[in-house]
Amino acid sequence: MKRHTVVFTGGGTGGHVFPGIAIAEKLLPEKEKYKIVWIGSNSGMEKRIVERFNIPFYSIPAGKLRRYFSIYNFIDLFKIAAGIIYSVILLKKLKTSLIFSKGGFVTVPPVFAAKILGIQVISHESDLDPGLATKINGRFSKKILFAYKETKENWTKTFLKQEIIVSGNPVRKEIFEGSSFRGRTLYNIPISKKIILILGGSQGARQINTLIQDILDELTKTYFVIHQMGKLDYKESHRENYITASLFTDNFPDILTASNLVISRAGAGTLWESGVLGKPSILIPLGSGSSRGDQVRNADFFEKHGAAIVLKGRKLNPNEVLDTINRLFSEKKVLNELEKNVKLLCNRDSAEIITNIIKQETGS
Repeated sequence: MKRHTVVFTGGGTGGHVFPGIAIAEKLLPEKEKYKIVWIGSNSGMEKRIVERFNIPFYSIPAGKLRRYFSIYNFIDLFKIAAGIIYSVILLKKLKTSLIFSKGGFVTVPPVFAAKILGIQVISHESDLDPGLATKINGRFSKKILFAYKETKENWTKTFLKQEIIVSGNPVRKEIFEGSSFRGRTLYNIPISKKIILILGGSQGARQINTLIQDILDELTKTYFVIHQMGKLDYKESHRENYITASLFTDNFPDILTASNLVISRAGAGTLWESGVLGKPSILIPLGSGSSRGDQVRNADFFEKHGAAIVLKGRKLNPNEVLDTINRLFSEKKVLNELEKNVKLLCNRDSAEIITNIIKQETGS
């Protein structure tokens, strides 16, 4: 029996790593059939995440892909070229059967190297609109997987030679294994207390952090607030009914499962981890001035389908956030609708669908 080496690549944010982990977890137990490795940057956050799941990690030089003029674009061309050379050597050494690309600028060199070596590539896009890496990698991919059927409808003409499949977004298995009881027990939260989970991302979402601080006195009178602040803004809490952390890791599935309302940005990974559990959400997306605008489009899509409440704008008023929270908890019917609609939007079997595609492509 031939053992296939499946190389995962992705990085820069957790949204480019955790969905890949969800698929790798499905293949890891079949050690006689598959060897799983990960290629990422030598300066990104992906190494720390991947090694937590006992997946071998290889780093390559990676240049950032920018849509605007910068002197660093010229410098990063050399990094990208070096990354391609490193990738060619690495992929040959690993005897790679297939590359699964999850997105982020670090994926471009391995995917281009795979094209040179004749190795098949599957690319996955989590957002409603494909990012630049996916637009580049898609042209060298045999199959492109999208989370939403609307994305397939809008981008079929761009990728005429590729097979496009709507798969949803894969979610790691530990999210499904969370326990509300363990989450509440962790902080001794009574069953009568509603839990609001604030997700500011691994680096932090300053706008969300500031908004919550401005209404914290009112929130903690009624609710128990669990706040992931990110490492840039983290401050230890000494307040009753208020827990802070820079980043939740091992306990996150229990905390998410126990929560009654999630307030977050609108990154695809966060949306789907909350969505598959049917968590009502208030989304405060990162605007186009700070990103490519993908979060705004993600958020608008969820709102259009009745799967989230969206608040946006740089001048968002803290009282508007507080009023929205109070209104949701006072109108149980609205919360129930959000829960029902987000479950319909976010399928739970995406990791299984994608794993089966990988198995078909490797002939296993």
